[in-house]
Amino acid sequence: MTITVNTESSEGFRHSIQIDDHQLFADVPKAFGGEGSAPEPHDYFDAALGACKALTLKLYAQKKEIPLTGVTVEVKHDNSQEQKGKYALQVKLTLKGVLTDAQREELHRVADRCPIHKLMTTSEVTIETHLSEGAFSQ
Repeated sequence: MTITVNTESSEGFRHSIQIDDHQLFADVPKAFGGEGSAPEPHDYFDAALGACKALTLKLYAQKKEIPLTGVTVEVKHDNSQEQKGKYALQVKLTLKGVLTDAQREELHRVADRCPIHKLMTTSEVTIETHLSEGAFSQ
């Protein structure tokens, strides 16, 4: 799969993001000169964690026949130390359904084992950026 990000206009910061048949948008906040018309990249990073936890819990509960009827995941970040290499995420899980305490604890443990949580906390990620030899305009 290839994700393609394109500038919407030469004047602004808004970009379209194409992921297969899905189109999203990104912008920077007004405080940084953008229009604030879409989430910024950090929001997508944080949202990936929340979505992964919710989907992982629903799949796990279905497989284990745990009566989980829904999940709400709230993710807040503290980027005040980002320049020093620290980015803190706080996650609040709300589990819906008639669940025992043991089921709630089991789901709590499973949430921290979702693939994105593991990717963010245990993987070494490498990024190679190459300049395309495509057309340029003046």
